[in-house]
Amino acid sequence: MNRLADATSPYLLQHAENPVDWWPWCDEAFAEARRRDVPVLISVGYAACHWCHVMAHESFEDEQVGALVNDDFVAIKVDREERPDVDAVYMTATQAMTGQGGWPMTVFATPDGTPFFCGTYFPRPNFVRLLQSVAAAWRDQRDAVIQQGAAVVEAIGGAQAVGGPTAPLDAALLDAAADQLAKEYDATNGGFGGAPKFPPHMNLLFLLRHHQRTGSQRSLEIVRHTCEAMARGGIYDQLAGGFARYSVDGHWTVPHFEKMLYDNALLLRTYTQLWRLTGDPLARRVAQDTAWFLADELRTPSGGFASALDADTEGVEGSTYVWTPSQLVEALGEEDGRWAADLFAVTEAGSFEHGTSVLRLARDVDDAGPAVRQRWQDVVGRLLVARRERPQPALDDKVVAAWNGLAITAIAEFKQVADTFGPAGPDDGSQTLEGVADGSYGAMRDAARYLADVHIVDGRLRRVSRDGAVGDPAGVLEDYGCVAEAFCAMHQITGEGRWLELAGQLLDTALARFAAPGGAFYDTADDAERLVSRPADPTDNATPSGRSAIVAALVAYAALTGETRYREAAEAALSTVAPIVGRHARFTGYAATVGEALLSGPYEIAVVTDDPTGDPLVAAAHRHAPPGAVIVAGRPGQPGVPLLADRPLVDGRPTAYACRGFVCERPVTAVDDLVAQLARR
Repeated sequence: MNRLADATSPYLLQHAENPVDWWPWCDEAFAEARRRDVPVLISVGYAACHWCHVMAHESFEDEQVGALVNDDFVAIKVDREERPDVDAVYMTATQAMTGQGGWPMTVFATPDGTPFFCGTYFPRPNFVRLLQSVAAAWRDQRDAVIQQGAAVVEAIGGAQAVGGPTAPLDAALLDAAADQLAKEYDATNGGFGGAPKFPPHMNLLFLLRHHQRTGSQRSLEIVRHTCEAMARGGIYDQLAGGFARYSVDGHWTVPHFEKMLYDNALLLRTYTQLWRLTGDPLARRVAQDTAWFLADELRTPSGGFASALDADTEGVEGSTYVWTPSQLVEALGEEDGRWAADLFAVTEAGSFEHGTSVLRLARDVDDAGPAVRQRWQDVVGRLLVARRERPQPALDDKVVAAWNGLAITAIAEFKQVADTFGPAGPDDGSQTLEGVADGSYGAMRDAARYLADVHIVDGRLRRVSRDGAVGDPAGVLEDYGCVAEAFCAMHQITGEGRWLELAGQLLDTALARFAAPGGAFYDTADDAERLVSRPADPTDNATPSGRSAIVAALVAYAALTGETRYREAAEAALSTVAPIVGRHARFTGYAATVGEALLSGPYEIAVVTDDPTGDPLVAAAHRHAPPGAVIVAGRPGQPGVPLLADRPLVDGRPTAYACRGFVCERPVTAVDDLVAQLARR
């Protein structure tokens, strides 16, 4: 009997009709394995995963494979996005056994959950042989299997250990991290490393802050070049905005077409900050379009942001997005079709499969004249209309707390920067900046309210929800960190005390329930379900690690409240990551980003004014803020806003108060004076 029909996970629901007798992750599944004295097959994936779909079609939908699994195993299906703790434990085991990892992840375990054989995707013939071999080994070589499992558990326990060496994350280590990234930088194509190439959003955020602190033009150029290369490449949707998960090549041409919420949130922050610091028109356009993508395509009716758009459409990867020259002519007419083919590098040979091409921006249009930009936007609009008539990729509409937190923080930053550049819109017929900023702001507020009202249950955070119904999985450390940081951002942009209070409650829970010896943190709470090991991964990968996320929130909260114990907890946690920052900069990007904020102060900027959205002092604060600064604006003594307490107007005029690490400059009423204060760092 397949038990997935009532799941809240879209990934599990995709397998609800399989002939495999799937169980969700639960104690009852392991009890059934003990009762039958059979091993457990744990299959981990996610809804937008292309190769998960392939393995499902080849094996899990096959009656013969289903019979083999049902006869000799208890099968458990896990959504890695719903249970990142389970995924982390078994991914560590998979990497320990095979030297690599990925999804789908295929794990064979004893009835107590101890893994003894791990892998990823298996073609059907290989998978059938593997099932038969594992079943035979369990029957005939049980002692060897159990011994192998014990060795794996010992290995992953060491990999997830806490209490290692510590060091202050100081300027020398951050400079060394920037140097290491410069050495690994692909000066030809942008980014780091070769194929497959992932958007290095957290490393780019760090390098932008490093540039602000040190003036390093090398750090800024790495960000500029990488952002331009990605934005012109096929990894970026040239019609609707939004970035795909990664490029299968080393030059951003052909993407793996799934679009993840977390990537787009972190890339929105990257392009927003590049735009803020340089005024670059391409960065401004991509930030604007990515914000609109989040608000338009990933916003759910219940109020949160959906997790992802699928890589496949009706089982074919990328079919929604690719074009041939003749298809462009059919959609646009002969003249505009040829013009679009040249603009978007669509050729008869194609850059993808079967003579189709992924759209890339082959010409420089951001700096072109009004007529060219108008034609470009007209072509984009007409191609979008034609593309919407094609079958569309499925939406994974579950709401993940941490990823929604990342999106809220990103949109808050975008709105603040957009407001500093004024409401003027483009002259090319595209969305106006003001309209996108206001629309994404509304989506951001809805998502924050949704997290507060639905995901916080009895004072604790839940990981996922769907259609307004919260799921059972408990929030992990990254959820607490990303949501608390988002609530700090909401406090700054709205001036409402509620958000700061909620952030403090989440951080107090994290300090009480997730803390580990020596200032570190575990990824699961002390009262969470016991797994074969308790994960505590300090490295940043596709998303910030739980440790980096909680540190970012602690730093912001300490600056907003003046409560130093939260800063001390942040410094202690960062000291456990610092030795890794110096050696593996590519995998500690968010930790280094927060380290730059601490090194900067961070600045606490309060603007006392009756016009918190339009006052020039507020715009100057956002435009010139040092790395990681917190900024609030409102009336003197506004309730629930500690940074506005006991800070009056000076001579009846709007007044800015800038402090650094709890040490304050003199209050100023002139924009130039505030800018000068913020430049002294």
